[in-house]
Amino acid sequence: MAWYIGTLPSAREKARQQGYGGARWPKMTAHDGRDSPSPIGPLLIWQQPHPIFYAELCYREHPDRVTLDRFRNVVMQSAEFMSSYAEWDAEQKRFVLGPVLQCAQEIFPKDNTLNPTFELTYWRWGLEIAQQWRQRLGIAREPEWDRVLTNLAKPSLEAGKYLFAETATNTYSAEKKWTDDHPSVTAAFGLLPGPGIEPETMRDTLHWIWDNWNWPETWGWDYPMLAMCAARLGEPERAIDALFLDTPKNHYAINGHNYQQPGLTIYLPANGGLLYAVAMMAAGWDGAPKTNAPGFPQNGQWNVRWENLRPAP
Repeated sequence: MAWYIGTLPSAREKARQQGYGGARWPKMTAHDGRDSPSPIGPLLIWQQPHPIFYAELCYREHPDRVTLDRFRNVVMQSAEFMSSYAEWDAEQKRFVLGPVLQCAQEIFPKDNTLNPTFELTYWRWGLEIAQQWRQRLGIAREPEWDRVLTNLAKPSLEAGKYLFAETATNTYSAEKKWTDDHPSVTAAFGLLPGPGIEPETMRDTLHWIWDNWNWPETWGWDYPMLAMCAARLGEPERAIDALFLDTPKNHYAINGHNYQQPGLTIYLPANGGLLYAVAMMAAGWDGAPKTNAPGFPQNGQWNVRWENLRPAP
């Protein structure tokens, strides 16, 4: 978190140069906060609410004024950019995300991708948490953030399942044209508690992904992401199966490193995802069943012991 505090001026300048308010955080960066050269990274937005997520985890561990004061500027400036970035669609009377953007499932064209489900949900969750921080600090809710929250576009559906983005039509046809890369739609109800997400619709979406995805083209953090989604949906057996999917990208070396491809032989997001998912499956999450290790099967075959963990949001 100290890195976010230190690079906040750089992130604010980046937002200003692009015509936005607040602070725009880089996705891939050196220690100084500048974007790494990439045709993808500077157009990604799903990392933007991360500092709010991290700050909220810190507050859950230390729910006091010291925590609030330490991270308030990072939280407020992150949310200010999110509000500024959402664009008003006058025709449909709603706020939208994109285009131009690169969503987490990076196979989508940047110049015409609109309202990816994961990013919409993360915007909705992050702005609401930032409003809660204002209230904890004794500050009134920001009216413009509430206007965005109230009018933000809803995730799009097709064939009773969530589209990965509003513009990703024909997802559930025989073509299966969008089944490569991250199945990040599942993060909307897994990594996140899913504000605006209907669990049974996500269940149908997860089951379809399970049966149809191009697994050799996934990445190491996709399997814990699937596990968290399955756990929230009350399918702990599937959560375990997700962590053990036998795919080329889901193998760890003896030293713990997760191999992805030549030139990317140490992929740390996989390690982080695995640790977070297992911790969440053990300690639970907001609204989880009141049982030990609710993300693990409750069939009498598991004896899960854990300590010093807190439930996930």
